[in-house]
Amino acid sequence: MPVPVILAGRTVRLEPLAAYHAEALAQAGSEDRTTYAFTPVPHGLEAARDYVARALADQAAGRSLPFATVSTADGRVVGSTRFLELDYWQGPLIWPPAPGIPFGDPATAVPDAAEIGNTWLSPRAQGTGINTEAKLLMLRHAFEVWGVQRISMRADARNQRSRTAIERLGATCEGVRRAHSRGLDGVVRSTAFYSILDEEWPAVRDIIELRIAAATSPSAPDRAINQECLRHGGGTGQLIPA
Repeated sequence: MPVPVILAGRTVRLEPLAAYHAEALAQAGSEDRTTYAFTPVPHGLEAARDYVARALADQAAGRSLPFATVSTADGRVVGSTRFLELDYWQGPLIWPPAPGIPFGDPATAVPDAAEIGNTWLSPRAQGTGINTEAKLLMLRHAFEVWGVQRISMRADARNQRSRTAIERLGATCEGVRRAHSRGLDGVVRSTAFYSILDEEWPAVRDIIELRIAAATSPSAPDRAINQECLRHGGGTGQLIPA
């Protein structure tokens, strides 16, 4: 299973999520909850403790690798994100396939595909570039350290802010799965799916690095949202704007 790791950049540090992060996550999630209509964010200390406990249980089961998102400017925890849907394609072919089961020693196995999701930031961290750099750190680790062949992302089809953020990374929209699941508001949601493949990573990396370098320029170009995905509506998003 993937080993917990610290991913550090200029504006953000991603630390392996731990029980001691619960209080800081509770504070971050309570600043202003008006931006969390589509995103599951713990509200209060007990909810934060439960959030961390569930994330660590998933990690222990080999299903995810969660992080606390820390602003390097002041050392404050400003949110969380994680790798999930870890999949392994090594070893003998079997049918039916058994996703999520590594071949060989689980302690040293790394995934061939994964998803980035369950991402949220406090309002003070939104729009600061922290999200963009955090995604760069995670994508770089996935493609250049693990050697994955695919990274997936998804968003509630109604969550235009999250979908814009994903598109700005250079991910490809694969379409919308209609009536995919139940959203946080109880409405049956449709979900927009995105991906980045290993052969696309160098170009995507350039897009993100240029965007970070031009973050202070008001003329920095935005990448238009794929029109195929815009034709549909739906439920709960997982990513937020830079």
